[in-house]
Amino acid sequence: MVQKDKRILLHTCCGVCSGYPISYLKDLGYSVVAYFCNPNLDTEDEFLKRLSAQQTVCKYFEVDLITEPYNHKEYLDFINGLENEPEKGMRCEKCIEIRLLKSVQKAKELKITEFTTTLTVSPHKNSEKIFKIAENICSEHNIQFLEYNFKKQNGFIKTNEVAHKLDIYRQKYCGCEFAKKHLEKLN
Repeated sequence: MVQKDKRILLHTCCGVCSGYPISYLKDLGYSVVAYFCNPNLDTEDEFLKRLSAQQTVCKYFEVDLITEPYNHKEYLDFINGLENEPEKGMRCEKCIEIRLLKSVQKAKELKITEFTTTLTVSPHKNSEKIFKIAENICSEHNIQFLEYNFKKQNGFIKTNEVAHKLDIYRQKYCGCEFAKKHLEKLN
């Protein structure tokens, strides 16, 4: 069992995906610090909608929220040359990498020694790939990534139930303009 009041940084991609992970970590005894860091979001309007939803979830669960300012150029520079990669390819892996890297930096700044991410709650994300990316990042830093596959034990259903209960914004795409174009092609 986790020692009482042990802090963990939880990278959050959106309010919808964070409900169950926050609840789960709190049940384990963690003091959760949510970190909303998503330079991949294609517009500031989308960023603000997801941030508002995240604020609602954090208020509901009474957890601290730290927000990284919107900086889409940082994402575009990081994935430069991968714009035409297919969904779930190298561009998506780099997208995960930038957010986990920034999470490590924030955790170190806050003197938090453990972190994890809500990205693993989505059935559209490969948790093993996320774990591997985190392992590579953490090997260079003195911080531990906790491998929680939040999809397990109906986590995706549970997180959607929280989102429905709180009546928060529910996005229809991952976040970047490339995912949005891919979705438009399918429809």
